Amino acid sequence: MRSGWILAESQPAGQEVITAEDISSQEKSTSQSTTQQATDPNYAMPVRNPKPQLHSMILLILMFGILYIVMFRTPKKKQQEQQRMIQSLKKNDRVQTIGGILGTVIEVNDNEVTLKIDESNNTKMKVTATSISRVVG
Repeated sequence: MRSGWILAESQPAGQEVITAEDISSQEKSTSQSTTQQATDPNYAMPVRNPKPQLHSMILLILMFGILYIVMFRTPKKKQQEQQRMIQSLKKNDRVQTIGGILGTVIEVNDNEVTLKIDESNNTKMKVTATSISRVVG
């Protein structure tokens, strides 16, 4: 009780002081009410709202949709653009390979592209069509 009195003295005016006796009496009343609820046959459990489950389900579906777009749709679109660019290659196009080599297209076969690298030495190089990264303007 002495500690409760010290707390009361240190509290500003207008605030309620909670003592150890108040806390123990609250604990007893809550334990009694829970035992009454467990033994009472007429006591009904509170009904939970199903909306939080619906919100979490919608969020989960949305996350899977974004994951699908990022992981599957975007790389597929880039691959289709690469295929269109390779199919549209023609003689005298200036291209850059994946390795950074710049050259002029001389011949295009099914899977090979012949590039002229150096004009003065007439250096030619054969590369796979998929190794062409972009057409330089």
